[in-house]
Amino acid sequence: MTRHRHGLVLGKFYPPHAGHHHLVRTAKDRCERLTVLVCASSVESIPLAERVRWMGEVHQDVRVVGAVDDIPVDLTDPAVWDAHMEIFREAVAGEGEAVDAVFTSEPYGDELARRFGAEHICVDPERSLFPVSGTAVRKDPVGCWDYLERPVRAWLTRRVVVLGAESTGTTTMARALAEHYQRRGGVWSSTRWVPECGRDYSVEKLAALRERWPQIQWEDVEFTSGEFPVIARRQNRRENRAARNSSPVLFCDTDSFATTVWRERYLGGRHPLVEEIADRVTHHLWLLTDHEGVDFEDDGLRDGEELRPWMTGRFRDELTRTGRRFITLTGPHELRLATAVAAVDALLDEGWDLADPLATPCGRGGTPIPEKR
Repeated sequence: MTRHRHGLVLGKFYPPHAGHHHLVRTAKDRCERLTVLVCASSVESIPLAERVRWMGEVHQDVRVVGAVDDIPVDLTDPAVWDAHMEIFREAVAGEGEAVDAVFTSEPYGDELARRFGAEHICVDPERSLFPVSGTAVRKDPVGCWDYLERPVRAWLTRRVVVLGAESTGTTTMARALAEHYQRRGGVWSSTRWVPECGRDYSVEKLAALRERWPQIQWEDVEFTSGEFPVIARRQNRRENRAARNSSPVLFCDTDSFATTVWRERYLGGRHPLVEEIADRVTHHLWLLTDHEGVDFEDDGLRDGEELRPWMTGRFRDELTRTGRRFITLTGPHELRLATAVAAVDALLDEGWDLADPLATPCGRGGTPIPEKR
C-alpha cells in the first residue's frame, strides 16, 4: 500500500461524526502528514472554531485548519471550482509541502484531487461502516448520538438547571429527573445530574475552619467576594465535564448563574465577574423550586429559613431580567416532577434548529455537493 507524503481530508464537519473520523483515521494511516481542512459558511449554526477544536481534540496527530467558504456551489462551473480552490490552497499552504493524496467518500473527489495534482483515494463510498451523515445528525441528534464524539455531545447536550432557595428540593429534583430519563433506556440511560459545587465548597470551607476552631458553626462562617467567581468557575467546569458523558440532556443542581444570587444573599449586591462567568456556559431551561409547601431542614449548612421567600423572588426576578427560559415548580414532589418532565420533553421536542449549510450539505469529508441521502 502506497504511503503518501501529505494527505488532505476536506469537509464541513457540520457536525463531525463517526464517518468523518473513520475517513481521517484511514487517511492518517496512509500518510506521513495529514491536513484536515474544515470549511464553514457564515450562515451555519456551529462556529468554525468549534469544529476545528473538535476535530483537533479527536485527531491530535494531524494538522487541523479552518476556512470560511461562502462561495455558492456549482460543481459544473470551472470558475466556481477555481474560487473554492483558491480558499482551499490558501488554507492548506502552511504545511509547506504540496498535497499528493486527497481522501473523500465522494465522486467529486476525482476533480478535487486533479486540481491539487494529487491522487484521489475513495474511502467507504457506500457508507457501509458508518451509516450516518451530517444532515442526519442535524435533523435528529438523538437518533445519531452513538455516532458522535464527546466534544460534540457536550455542545449538543440540552442543559437543564434546577435552582431555588435553601431547602426547596433542588438536589432531590435534579436526581429524580436524571433517574426518570435513565429509565427510558437507549441513549437516555447515560443521563447525568451535576451536584452543586457551592455546597461542596461550603463543606470544605467549614471543615478547614474547624481544623483551627473546632467549635465553629455554620452561622459563624463568612465569605469573601473573591470566593464566588471561584465557585462559579468550578461549577462550569463540572458541568462541562459531565456534558461530555451525558445523554442528550443534563440536569444541573444550580449553576453559575445561581451563584450570582447566592453571592447577593451572603454579601449583598451583584458581582460583574460572576455574571460574566455565568454567561460563558449555555443552558436551555431553568426549573425554579418554590419554597412554599417545602419544610425547611437544617442540615448543618443552612441558616436562612426566613430568607427563602426573598431568595425565591430574587431568582424569579433575575431569571426574568436576563431573559432566561424558566418555569416554577410548585406543589408536592410528584406534581413538581411531572411538571418538570413535561417542560423538559417540550424542550427536547423542539429539536436543535441547526441552520442548513450555504448550499446542499457536504457528503462525508467533502465540499458541498448534492447529497445521496
